Amino acid sequence: MKEGTIERAREMGMNARLIGRALATLDEAIAEGETPGGVVAIGRRGRLLTYASGEAIPAGPDRAPACEDTIYDCASLTKVVATLPLVLQLLDEGRIRLEDPVARYIPAFASNGKAGVTIRQLLTHTGGLAPFADMHSHGWSPAQILDFVADQPLQCEPGTQVVYSDFGFILLGRLISVVLDRPLDEAAAERVFAPLGMTDTGFRPAPALWGRIAPTEHYAYEPGPRWGVVHDENAGAMGGVSGHAGLFSTARDLSRYAAMWLNEGRGEGARVLSPLSIRLAACNQTTASAVGNRGLGWALKGDKWDASGDLLTGQSYGHTGFTGTSLYVDPALGLTVVLLTNRVHYGRDKSVARLRAVLHNAVAASLEDLTI
Repeated sequence: MKEGTIERAREMGMNARLIGRALATLDEAIAEGETPGGVVAIGRRGRLLTYASGEAIPAGPDRAPACEDTIYDCASLTKVVATLPLVLQLLDEGRIRLEDPVARYIPAFASNGKAGVTIRQLLTHTGGLAPFADMHSHGWSPAQILDFVADQPLQCEPGTQVVYSDFGFILLGRLISVVLDRPLDEAAAERVFAPLGMTDTGFRPAPALWGRIAPTEHYAYEPGPRWGVVHDENAGAMGGVSGHAGLFSTARDLSRYAAMWLNEGRGEGARVLSPLSIRLAACNQTTASAVGNRGLGWALKGDKWDASGDLLTGQSYGHTGFTGTSLYVDPALGLTVVLLTNRVHYGRDKSVARLRAVLHNAVAASLEDLTI
């Protein structure tokens, strides 16, 4: 590690040798061919340690290394970085209740026995909806896609099972737009990203930024990999803006967002959420019979989708994205960890699931000033 990195690790209460071992887990995943490259950002004590390795653009005339300011397709991190904070702001402002039926705001959703499905149930993936469906190959408009989602039948009784569903967050994105009377991307930019100084975060990145963006998967029916265009095909069919996917960001910006959660709703000089909303979202909202451990939006320790590893504490929570991204917060350790990769560039059979776990383990093991 560079001398500056060693000093920063010490300032953050980390053992320099062990944090070097943690960062090496990314190098090893790259060497094993699981991802072209990636960026790690570790936050603690108001400081940030970043590490980039491998390549963001691994081939062609635009070949480029992964850098600290490389922009990645966040995939399902969109759910917790854009949609979740906006829903919680509506809660803070007295515009909604978690027990409000979704059909109060999207009347068409009441069809097929869904009149009683609540906002809380969509946030916890217990709304009884299917995970997803092909909505991109029919030539439908965004409005037609939203109509299709609203008309979906229930797959199970609401509140009885945790079934991770893109449908639920597509609907939450629409609900936000209805209540605020403005598009989801504009609301997120004004209410979340700008107050937190997340200057490289947003939907539908401008072509001028594409040189900084890591390309994702090469679909067989397209001439090259998706580059600067959302990887998720359904989000793409919706114009690149949806409550479930479509966000692009950097490790530094996502660390700013994670730090806001660690600081109970306050960023650098700006309050984005109330402390009580932060605490509510980070505690279990699902019953034992639902067989899951979900907060509002977040996967908690022990949930099926939990990627925290073995050593982050029981207070940790986070989320992953299909393209190879993850964001984790551990209030007990005062720690945030962001991992961004474009593992799907090599194909969907590649996985960073093990990398997430061993990275979190090694980062947690490096901490030397624990009082828990």
